[in-house]
Amino acid sequence: MLKIDISLIYQIANFLFLLFVLNLILYRPIRNIIRKRKEEMEGLEKAIHEYETRADESAKHVEEGMVLTRKEGFQQKEAIKQEGVEKEKSILSEAMEKAGDKVQEAKKEIEAKMEEVRRELEAQVATFSGELVEKILGRAIR
Repeated sequence: MLKIDISLIYQIANFLFLLFVLNLILYRPIRNIIRKRKEEMEGLEKAIHEYETRADESAKHVEEGMVLTRKEGFQQKEAIKQEGVEKEKSILSEAMEKAGDKVQEAKKEIEAKMEEVRRELEAQVATFSGELVEKILGRAIR
């Protein structure tokens, strides 16, 4: 059975002293280390969250930039295409003008040659008609 005497007080005092010493030497440093690690982990988690947020924002900006760049590229492509179409039209109209000019020159040249051939034929018609009459009549006309 339990005897209550002075040794019980010594045991309680010894227990409390040991508890105080262990608290100073062992428990507080361990609790401090655990607290510091917890604070450090929270800080790292916060930093990770901030970096993830920044990365998401950067990715969003990059995507927006790519969309804008694609849009600008498409607009430039369309502008260049339109410019090519306009240049093609101007080249074709210029070629048509030159072709029309050449056709006109050819027509004038053909008309001039036809006129020249007509004059020659008209000059020769009198001679041919005279020869024809002579052959038909069988005698010379002059």
